[in-house]
Amino acid sequence: MRSTDVTLLIVPGWQGSDHDHWQSRWERSLSSARRVEQADWMRPDLAAWTQRLATAVKAAEKPVVVVAHSLGVPTLVHAAPLFPQGKVKGAFLVAPPDLERDGLDPVLAPFAPVPTAPLPFPSVLVASRTDPYCAYATAEGFALDWGAAIVDAGDAGHINPAAGFGPWPEGSMRLLGFLQSLK
Repeated sequence: MRSTDVTLLIVPGWQGSDHDHWQSRWERSLSSARRVEQADWMRPDLAAWTQRLATAVKAAEKPVVVVAHSLGVPTLVHAAPLFPQGKVKGAFLVAPPDLERDGLDPVLAPFAPVPTAPLPFPSVLVASRTDPYCAYATAEGFALDWGAAIVDAGDAGHINPAAGFGPWPEGSMRLLGFLQSLK
């Protein structure tokens, strides 16, 4: 599958993805990419965020591949049961947060607990060994629960511009490889 064969739904996390974020760059450079906009990026609402994603999936004219970062990952996992069967062909999940860790900002608490049921579509989870919001072992557990292939990004922080990931060519290559593996 090529990127033009699908609608790539970009699902940012808490506070959105700024202009320099790899998600924003991909949105600008891939003609099939569409951002799922939320009404309030600063005060995430689980019901509203999952409904916006489900609505975007249903509205897509082509099969969908979701590209989620940070809080966008649990948004996808919570929303998955709302998707029309077979419409989502895959999910590229990056730097999920551990919503049960100490010191969690209370605004994120409604997204916990994160569902542990396997996702009904192929997925890959890219995790960092030095993500301040999720230990690598926790990310491995998410991947195991969801049936996702795990990719070790090494010392990559939260895989965002603050960690040096505005442009993320390795991520682009991983996404393209993932797309090619889909049927």
